[in-house]
Amino acid sequence: MDSLVKRIATQIATGSPRQRFEQAVLAFLTYVKDEPDGFSVLTRDAPGTGTGMQSVISDLADRVGDIFEQQLKHAGLDTQVAPIYAHALIGMVTLVGQWWIENKDLDVEHVAKHVAAIGWMGLRHIPKSPEFAPETGNLAP
Repeated sequence: MDSLVKRIATQIATGSPRQRFEQAVLAFLTYVKDEPDGFSVLTRDAPGTGTGMQSVISDLADRVGDIFEQQLKHAGLDTQVAPIYAHALIGMVTLVGQWWIENKDLDVEHVAKHVAAIGWMGLRHIPKSPEFAPETGNLAP
């Protein structure tokens, strides 16, 4: 757990927001590659114990949330939503890591580039006030 947190914390310490995000994704997935047994243990902890991956995700989301808060403020957006984006992105990378550990047909950097791309493209287009798409067609209420 400490190794994973240290890897990611180091990568998000410097660089542009995009570089930090990409470096964090790569660091997380490289940990999965380098420490598959450790990652498996972290992702299979007992529910509700507050240990293992749950603690790591919470710690990482707090650290990433601080970066989101700074960037949202800079963009003139609501900073209270920073934890939403932080947890969503950390969760996305975690689930990809769980998938990748079982399907290592793709190089870790290739996977990281795609995860970073989807995350970054979404972040670049955060609306000031998100809305659901209007209903289309003749859907039942």
